Amino acid sequence: MATSPEAQEFVRFLDSVRAKAETPGLDLAVLRDVVDSYHRASTEPEGVTYAEVDADGVPAIWCIPEGADPDRALLHFHFGGAVAASMHSDRKAAGHIAKAAGIRSLVVDFRLAPEHPHPAQLDDVETAYRWLLAQGYEPQNIGSTGHSIGGAFAVLLALRLLAKGEATPGAILSISPTADFTLQYSTIEKNAGNDKMLTKDLLEFGRGVWLQNPDLDFADPEISLVYADLTGLPPTLVHYGEYELLADAGAGFGRRLEDFKVPSEVHVMPEGQHSFILAAGRVPEVDQAITQMGQWLKQHLGA
Repeated sequence: MATSPEAQEFVRFLDSVRAKAETPGLDLAVLRDVVDSYHRASTEPEGVTYAEVDADGVPAIWCIPEGADPDRALLHFHFGGAVAASMHSDRKAAGHIAKAAGIRSLVVDFRLAPEHPHPAQLDDVETAYRWLLAQGYEPQNIGSTGHSIGGAFAVLLALRLLAKGEATPGAILSISPTADFTLQYSTIEKNAGNDKMLTKDLLEFGRGVWLQNPDLDFADPEISLVYADLTGLPPTLVHYGEYELLADAGAGFGRRLEDFKVPSEVHVMPEGQHSFILAAGRVPEVDQAITQMGQWLKQHLGA
């Protein structure tokens, strides 16, 4: 992604934030403040307004583009490894995607670990989805979206619903998904010098804080998408960056979608960073990808 000057500036920004996050002895509350500062990479999307809501006990914020389709909604899940970040850190990036799709987006502020370990986050994700249904949105008119661990939640929500024999969202957008919690793949090492947000130590820290059940296998299909039965998933769009530590996981998830004959597309951003959508509005390569995401969501949600 480091082809335009703006992309190069984004890489420097990520590097500077990660340096702060790696300060020895950093308190978790301070770390969360540092991670929330990633929102500065995005611009405010023009023509988008915001409204905070209580989604049946789960805090959330609507991103509402001018002229948005009133009958459709996106349900968006933020990054941060279930340990940090919030609806506020994703508000602007989600707003850009909502604007590109012409569909309002509900950004979910799920609970964080270690105070609330797995599966509290997925419980909140499901609660927010059911709240949308109670507001009158039809399942086929809801798009499940997210990035990093939120990109995994976007898929895991649908798998939870399928396991219960219930209707899933009509489409899934999974960006830079944390799709394999074993962390046993080559780009963990290969991209160690390229990924300016993640390190193996950060991934292992987040995994340990979130998955506190010692009996839970990191390859459990309820957390690792590359081992899950994806039968019945709705159309799914995957985007990830070439330079991510998680690039192999994204590619593996894409192959898994093909294996289960899920209608899907997989897009790799050349030299792209993890969670590159955080640069929405500033980096032309990112804006081009978001335009494509918006068009795809329009198509599959009938907007």
